[in-house]
Amino acid sequence: MSDNKYAQVKLISKPDNLLKTIYTACRTCYSSDSPLNIYECENAQNEEKMLKLISKVISSGHYSTIEHIQISFAISNISRACSHQLVRHRHMSFSQKSQRYVKEKEQFEYLIPDTIENNPELKAKFEQFMGKISDFYLELTSAGIPAEDARSVLPNAASTSMVASLNLREMIHLANLRLCTRAQKEIRILVKRMCDELIKEEPWLKDYLVPKCERLGYCDEDKSCGRKPAKG
Repeated sequence: MSDNKYAQVKLISKPDNLLKTIYTACRTCYSSDSPLNIYECENAQNEEKMLKLISKVISSGHYSTIEHIQISFAISNISRACSHQLVRHRHMSFSQKSQRYVKEKEQFEYLIPDTIENNPELKAKFEQFMGKISDFYLELTSAGIPAEDARSVLPNAASTSMVASLNLREMIHLANLRLCTRAQKEIRILVKRMCDELIKEEPWLKDYLVPKCERLGYCDEDKSCGRKPAKG
């Protein structure tokens, strides 16, 4: 059973030369010099100069320059409901624990939303219900029903894990959307931990991995949390 601490996230892959690669892509668009010469030039060793150009290019909306950067995360202890939200992001790649091939042999792990966790009476009923589902799932598999069919009874609360990969443009887009207070709490926590992992390695990204209102300067949601003024 889950301890309801939500997502466990680890950054497992990113380019060592992330900043330099983006700079080279940006500079190539506006230079007669070759990408290799740009990559090896003196300016490509100066972080301040690289960041100045990158900021200017990204601010102009030239996002293809950051699509060259691929990032991968190991993610566990999220609900299937959360993973269903995450996989809706079209420019990501996923390798997820399969309920078809991985057969549960005892009580499956699950996550309890805080709104239920904070109500002792409902939490007890929730846990009891998860136990009943588990019992019936095990009854099905013990009777020879394949896991791919027995999984039909497993709930959105069931825990899952995955490796998720995306480019930096999509990472910023993911943060802008899912850090918004209008997003469900579990996916906000997941994406915040993904952002924190990347920012530990690339601190300059902290200004980009923010809710969209921080970048827009206003809220474009139909119901605003009040953090920023609503779009006029």
